[in-house]
Amino acid sequence: MNTLNIQPVADLLAKLHQEAEVTDAPFIEEMMTRLQASGDTLEHAAAELVAQERDDYRHAYREHADHFLSITPQYGRFLYAIARACRAARIVEFGTSMGISTIYLAAALRDNGGGQLIGSELEPAKVARARGHIQAAGLSDLVEIREGEALETLQDVGGTVDLALIDGAWSLYLPVLKLIEPRLRPGAVVLGENGFAADYRDYVRDPSNGYVAHTLPIDEGRGNEFAVRVG
Repeated sequence: MNTLNIQPVADLLAKLHQEAEVTDAPFIEEMMTRLQASGDTLEHAAAELVAQERDDYRHAYREHADHFLSITPQYGRFLYAIARACRAARIVEFGTSMGISTIYLAAALRDNGGGQLIGSELEPAKVARARGHIQAAGLSDLVEIREGEALETLQDVGGTVDLALIDGAWSLYLPVLKLIEPRLRPGAVVLGENGFAADYRDYVRDPSNGYVAHTLPIDEGRGNEFAVRVG
């Protein structure tokens, strides 16, 4: 069974991806125009954004309260596939946004026979919309979205974690990983979406920290980092 291919999930995801593309297009176009005009590299620009976030990530993130900042359909199918492959029963998601990635992961939980996804989202408006989307997908029984600061909302995730998706403020990637790290089982998958945070990337690539990591070829240029907890 593949919940992604049945209703209401299939049509809802198509609608949300289209809405995300329309909503975020002006912001992305403006960002790329500025980048090209400056002659800067994406990696350097990302490093500057991480530095700005560290000064006030709440303000930096609040500026995107109306943006989806969503994963692509290709990456969504990868999320579903990897959650099925590792037989995930407990998933943690940092940065729920409008709930698109949540639906892919919750669909995998459904097809794995059940489980729980604990998500964290800072913006109240996004929490409300995400909950509505997840309810419309018929997956609410598998998902708990916690509103607020991830370093507080994810202190207790209730058990062993099989998969973690880290996709919130870049400056919090490593702190959030370290927060949930004691709960990661051996073989747990950790996915850093848009993993441009250098401290996070360096940490999961250092074998002494107990991970094997690799940048995914999916959505090249985004720096999606795939890591497995091995030690």
